[in-house]
Amino acid sequence: MPPPDTMFCAQQINIPTELPDILKQFTKAAIRTQPHDVLQWSAAYFSSLSSGETLPVKERLEMPIATQKTDTGLTPGLLKILHKQLSPKGTVEKAELEQRWKELCLPKEQLNSIIELGNFGTNIVWIEFFALGCSALNGTITTSLKCACEILTADPEGGAARIPFETFTFLFTYLNKFDGEMPQDQIDSYLSTLKEEAKQQFGMVQPLNFTGLNRPKLPD
Repeated sequence: MPPPDTMFCAQQINIPTELPDILKQFTKAAIRTQPHDVLQWSAAYFSSLSSGETLPVKERLEMPIATQKTDTGLTPGLLKILHKQLSPKGTVEKAELEQRWKELCLPKEQLNSIIELGNFGTNIVWIEFFALGCSALNGTITTSLKCACEILTADPEGGAARIPFETFTFLFTYLNKFDGEMPQDQIDSYLSTLKEEAKQQFGMVQPLNFTGLNRPKLPD
């Protein structure tokens, strides 16, 4: 006969003191992030946690976008995670970007589309990929730049969403190569005007500077 099942009382079971908080934080992170593949995301979460890396966790729950056909594609929250993970490197290897993308359960086809558009090789300048990521989320340069400001800003959520003028200039001129039709002389004139405004704002640019009424129109 098989031996009887061993019975334990509560006093005999040792629960690690840190386990409840780990599971609590993990559950909250999963709810905020809403990963498409929970198991794959969980592996990345605990791997990052154990190695002290940036966790693949959204800062807040994102509501579905009305125009979004599926809930599996890139979102501002997921792009912000990638930015936190990869921006400190400046230039990232394609293989690492692919791995981070996979950990967030994002579709490979969307990644390939952005890489093809940017004509990226094995080493990718992160800020360029980031700019095209913003473009993939939005239909115009104006909305792409607004998205970039909201992700990059150090201002609190709901604030002015300011970024340095130099960062804005790079993003604007880079995206104009793909999405815009503004000739160089108009670009120079536009940035010259914006620079004067930025001087009044401690060298910073905010969405209101390029989306407000009576602002020079950016290319669609």
